[in-house]
Amino acid sequence: MRKTYVRDIVQHFHWKVISGQDGLMREVTVSDISRPGLEMAGYFNFYPSQRVQLLGRSELSFYYTLPKEERMKRMEALLGEDTPCICVAHGSEVPEELIQYSNEKQVPVLMTTLATTKLSSKLTTYLEGRLAPTTTIHGVLVDVYGVGVLIVGQSSIGKSETALELVKRGHRLVADDAVEIRRTQENQLVGSAPELIQHLLEIRGLGIINVMTLFGAGAVRTYKSVSLVISLEIWDPQKMYDRLGLDEEKMEILDAHVPQITIPVRPGRNLAVIVEVAAMNFRLKRMGYNAAVHFSKKLTDTIEEAVEDM
Repeated sequence: MRKTYVRDIVQHFHWKVISGQDGLMREVTVSDISRPGLEMAGYFNFYPSQRVQLLGRSELSFYYTLPKEERMKRMEALLGEDTPCICVAHGSEVPEELIQYSNEKQVPVLMTTLATTKLSSKLTTYLEGRLAPTTTIHGVLVDVYGVGVLIVGQSSIGKSETALELVKRGHRLVADDAVEIRRTQENQLVGSAPELIQHLLEIRGLGIINVMTLFGAGAVRTYKSVSLVISLEIWDPQKMYDRLGLDEEKMEILDAHVPQITIPVRPGRNLAVIVEVAAMNFRLKRMGYNAAVHFSKKLTDTIEEAVEDM
């Protein structure tokens, strides 16, 4: 999980900082947003102070009906020690009491002209992306026929060379060597490249090449959902490899299980073509047709018919 600070929110949305500038390095730990309507009425028993607090027209209009002393009490209680920041929507006027306690407790107050609902939606989406569980996997992520294929395997087995051949065949590179993967709220795994090595591909003997510069902007993409894992391993004559495709392997990434195919590597095998066919076959399975299951059923029916004729 990447750490997210109030400063990151300000820089991303370009919102105005009204007060509490000294608290811009406060950490945001949850993606949920709180609209403190009950708290404005004085009920703080279940106040989620660790959330970003959002003040819209409803909260502020009620707040201005309170006596001066009550306003001071509400704002003092609203700005807790673990409150990351206060966001004021609609470009509404910020109460003097809020500015006062904001500066005293170093809790930033941000203002935007966005409507409350839109502000809440945008901020929640942003925080869910920033606070999603993440991990880094050694491998190559490519977009093959719309399928996010993560190619893994031991070092120098040919992952980058396979990715280069796939790019030449019209597919798109997402990340090479280090793939940053985050799990979204919908349990999707989204992979991307670290900023330092974005669009770069390392080929032993050739060095580092920039795929976008060589092949154009259409040869790369920034991120892609991981749908299929292809594991490359040196061919082991003693090992029995799946020849029908009935056995389904899974790879666990961030508590999510992704279909995995193990491909043995030996001289003469065109890995790029095999990866292409694996991606196409994966799409076909998602559309409801499994060639291995169809063949197995036909074989079973044929054997049963032969037994009946005996």
